[in-house]
Amino acid sequence: MTVMGAALTFSFACFGLGLLMNLWRIFRAPGVPDRILALDTMVINVIALIILYGISAGSGVYFEAAMLFAMTGFVSTVAYAKFILRGDIIE
Repeated sequence: MTVMGAALTFSFACFGLGLLMNLWRIFRAPGVPDRILALDTMVINVIALIILYGISAGSGVYFEAAMLFAMTGFVSTVAYAKFILRGDIIE
């Protein structure tokens, strides 16, 4: 195994563990803001996993998919936060 392969395997394990911890936090969080924060962090971990897979596959398509996923995650986080603050998404 090369150094790059070992680093990718370690990174997959770390971000996978982080993803599981975020799932636990979503189900066990005391309030809605904590769940939104866990969901946002989960999106970041998924983006990292997509990019790591793109590096391991040697394809640039996964980077574009990660960018689209990041934009969707940002918009959903802003919508959830706005819903909590104002009780309505669209004014």
